[in-house]
Amino acid sequence: MGIAVDINKRLGDFTLDIRFESEAKRIGILGASGCGKSLTLKCIAGIERPDRGRILLDGKTFFDSEGKVNGKPQKRNVGYMFQNYALFPTMTVEENIAAGLHAPGRRSALRGKGDSAGKTESVKERVREMMERFRLQGLEKHLPGQLSGGQQQRVALARIMAYRPDLIMLDEPFSALDQHLKERLQHEMMEMLEDYRGQVIMVSHSRDEIYRFSEELLIMDDGRVMARGETRRLFDDPGNTAVARVTGCKNITAAKRLDAHTLEIPDWGLRLRLRQEIPGDIDAIGYRAHRFEPVWGEEEENCIPFSVAGVDELPFERRYYLVPAGNEKAERICWFIQDNERQQMDRRPRPDCLRLREEAVMLLRR
Repeated sequence: MGIAVDINKRLGDFTLDIRFESEAKRIGILGASGCGKSLTLKCIAGIERPDRGRILLDGKTFFDSEGKVNGKPQKRNVGYMFQNYALFPTMTVEENIAAGLHAPGRRSALRGKGDSAGKTESVKERVREMMERFRLQGLEKHLPGQLSGGQQQRVALARIMAYRPDLIMLDEPFSALDQHLKERLQHEMMEMLEDYRGQVIMVSHSRDEIYRFSEELLIMDDGRVMARGETRRLFDDPGNTAVARVTGCKNITAAKRLDAHTLEIPDWGLRLRLRQEIPGDIDAIGYRAHRFEPVWGEEEENCIPFSVAGVDELPFERRYYLVPAGNEKAERICWFIQDNERQQMDRRPRPDCLRLREEAVMLLRR
């Protein structure tokens, strides 16, 4: 049945008004800081109480303002990983993991029930199981301050997984890490969650993190969902200019539909001809900076002649900022090439124009 959220909450001048339903196993919430991502998680977890609405997980009611239901956080059986992992600084690794099992209502996660001694032994067995699963052997007696960022993350996830939650929520789990650690730890996280059967919701302002992680995506702005759908489809076909910007499209420009297969792009001095039929309400296009195709020689169909306004050299990428021919006032076109393409470009003269490939053109509404 999955998760169903339909809530409203006001905090000062900010209003969270969010509704969505999903049965997807990996859900991403993408948006800028302050858009309501973390507040949404806190309402689901029971840390914050919505002003009105309902929250259900697999048919179980967490919150219902009309029915006067507001389940306690510990009764919701939800795992919440905070940005800073929220490990207890004076507890060892094994004590931190066991802490999740001592909360009221969580002993049901233990396989062996019985007297107090039996439950204590079951806690120890579950902690040992988690230590092995999350590759923490040898760190049992270490304090959080003695661990690396990656080790802390594994302890935090082990503490959550120990009590077998029905839902796991990750609140910007990589924001506290150095850039060089993030990608490795993202893959580690996905690997550790591979055999988890429940739903996982991750919020982030990082497009790359969300794209790698989620199968379904919510894009939030100012407390509301502005778009939702299958993650890759939303990146490939965002539908409107606002969503295209959030997904990282660098080149967005006005367009005028001339007929069912032709768009005029005034700022780029281009008539764009497409095989597909163009909907009547399209008034902009988007084109990602890595998708242009350089052309040498005579200008071809769907090509933009240009001059170079600036170049940024990065370790594994070159970024060009281009002026469309005959329009110095136009917003600069971004064209980014990877290192292997950069080496090829250096062996040739500068291309005369850039071609837009039809499959990479995003038809947008403003």
